[in-house]
Amino acid sequence: MNLETDKYYHFYDRSNNNEIIFKEDRNYNDFLERYKEHTEDYLSTFAYCLMPTHFHFLVKITTPDIETLRKSIASLLSGYTKSLNRSFERHGSLFQPHSKAKEIDDKGYLLTVMSYIHQNPLRAGLVKHLEEWKHSSYPALAGLVDNPIVDRSFIRQYFPSAEEFKKYSEEIVALIKYKYWI
Repeated sequence: MNLETDKYYHFYDRSNNNEIIFKEDRNYNDFLERYKEHTEDYLSTFAYCLMPTHFHFLVKITTPDIETLRKSIASLLSGYTKSLNRSFERHGSLFQPHSKAKEIDDKGYLLTVMSYIHQNPLRAGLVKHLEEWKHSSYPALAGLVDNPIVDRSFIRQYFPSAEEFKKYSEEIVALIKYKYWI
């Protein structure tokens, strides 16, 4: 993972063999608590979505200590895997090797990535409306809940209110025909 300070990234990974990695609500919460603990000193999180078999985060690297950040992310994933293995009597790796971090060098494209991240549960047929998926930053950015993980400063640059963000997000969903959903 090539990472640089003050750059934006779409950080994501998926399970091995399409295995469910968040089996219960408590697993989603545990992963987010671990994520916050392992990353809050190194990056800002602008959006995220945890799906049953994968996760997405839109982040900006804030630390010059990239090596420690890499180690912290590895610790997050291995710690979560060990916890899940103990809880469900499973063995072995949970995530595919080499988490991905795609640099986003166009601030306008950041909104596209954010929309993509939030649309995952809708496109997967898990919900009918973006705000129904509670394992995403969308409800917080839409002003429906508090969420200490999400840095709202980015979204405030583009939208004067949570309602405007919600309206934009719904318009983006409507623009893409259902037949193109993954």
